[in-house]
Amino acid sequence: MMDAQESEWLTTPQAAALAGCTPRYLTAALKRGRLKGMKRGRDWLVQKSEVLAYVAKMERLGSAKHNWRAKVQSEDENNRAE
Repeated sequence: MMDAQESEWLTTPQAAALAGCTPRYLTAALKRGRLKGMKRGRDWLVQKSEVLAYVAKMERLGSAKHNWRAKVQSEDENNRAE
């Protein structure tokens, strides 16, 4: 059974407020596939659990999130660990 947090869908402004960023930033992340969501008409919807996981990942990466080489290395290391 899924808990309420996993099934809660948010609009991009709601998700942005939760993540501490702008709706435009989240929309870009959705379009690039960095964040999972679905588009309904012109609006994007994102599960709350996805937003929280994305925020945790960005916090874990720290300043490395701006360095694509570090991201690739980090993802490779995570894939090897699994």
